[in-house]
Amino acid sequence: MIEKFKNIFFVRSSLITLYLALTFPIPFITIDHLKVISIIAFFLGLYLIVNITSDHVETCTNKVSYKTSFISKILGRKNWEISWKDINLIKSLPTSQGSKVYYFNTINGENFLIPQRLENFEKFLGIVSKNTGIATNYITFISPLWTYKLLTILSVLIIIGELFAFLN
Repeated sequence: MIEKFKNIFFVRSSLITLYLALTFPIPFITIDHLKVISIIAFFLGLYLIVNITSDHVETCTNKVSYKTSFISKILGRKNWEISWKDINLIKSLPTSQGSKVYYFNTINGENFLIPQRLENFEKFLGIVSKNTGIATNYITFISPLWTYKLLTILSVLIIIGELFAFLN
């Protein structure tokens, strides 16, 4: 049975609403002969941000896989797939912001970043632990979920302020 774990809604929404907040005014303030280009660029950028936030993880009885979109592949993200039996350990590394990121380390010495912004993250970690025999109770989200919620709310408020400014 294949289980699919998508990015958390608030992670996706924070990036998409931030993009909208930062770029929404551009087509309105662009000089006339560049309006069509700026509108096309706006929608192209929106398509790209929606596309790159739709990467996901799949698990089954034999393996764990990270699936990226076509656009993500062009931008350098790669799909990966690891057999459960090939995972040797999970190692952590600190980030410059004081969090930790975690990697699957394989018997071949390869390292694969464990996505830490997944819906049903605890269930995902349970599947990892069950299939590898490695404890995962110390693995957490890379940053608190309230930060994504706050960014979404602030971005929506900016968009509302921009709409209000343009309508008046």
